[in-house]
Amino acid sequence: MIDSTQATTPGAGPVFPPGRYGRRREPGRRRRWLPVFTAIAVALGALALTLRLYAQYGNPPYEASVIRVTETADDHVTIEFAVTVPAGGAASCTVRALASSGLQVGRDTVEVRAAAGQTRVVSTYRLATTGPARVADVPGCGPADRR
Repeated sequence: MIDSTQATTPGAGPVFPPGRYGRRREPGRRRRWLPVFTAIAVALGALALTLRLYAQYGNPPYEASVIRVTETADDHVTIEFAVTVPAGGAASCTVRALASSGLQVGRDTVEVRAAAGQTRVVSTYRLATTGPARVADVPGCGPADRR
């Protein structure tokens, strides 16, 4: 019968013959500043990227709103709208007209310019349509192309 109550003691570790595997180094001090420095560098890089992308894509200065639709007919619609632009800047706005079915019956791009120091431009535009329009709107504006 096999006795299963043998006690084992852990050894002191492997013993290597002297000179055979080279000199064994003692464990050195850990460089605790390296992970801290890396974490700070990554955080600063993420912050810089966030600020750059926000400046490029976030909180656009171009904002349009429809004031009123002054005239509708079977072949055109006249729309009055206001655009907020950077001081003295220009904007390129998309103007569209929709039929009562929701089908787009007219679309065009309109460029508006603000006077020096002015940030709000009111514009009236006559949009040609392929049928009677029920709704006219300005879905968006952006910076005008510089030519």
